[in-house]
Amino acid sequence: MISNLLTLVATALSLLVVDLAVPGVDIATFPAALIAAIAIGLVNAGVKPVLSVLSLPLNFVSLGAFSLVVNGLCFWLSSVLVPGFRVDGLIAFLLGPVILSFVSTFMNRYFAERSVDLKTEV
Repeated sequence: MISNLLTLVATALSLLVVDLAVPGVDIATFPAALIAAIAIGLVNAGVKPVLSVLSLPLNFVSLGAFSLVVNGLCFWLSSVLVPGFRVDGLIAFLLGPVILSFVSTFMNRYFAERSVDLKTEV
């Protein structure tokens, strides 16, 4: 339970970093970032597998580069569902999910290391 909460917070903080780093991605408030993190998780769990299977021939022909478009579509769809979260432009569409992935991975590893340190101290 606590790991899911830490993942949610890490994704929300990562979205705020994406807001600062990528022009065209706008997040109004931290609660909007939390809701956007939930929406991204739900879209990635529900819609992304279907899009990935349907785009498999294009992904094969493009040697996997079309997966950037699938990630961008999921990122954009999440922004449509969440008020206070907006994705405008091709750069935000393609670069936003990539930056989000890198920052989120870094933050999740950081939180995982901290939780291990806390468990060993107790």
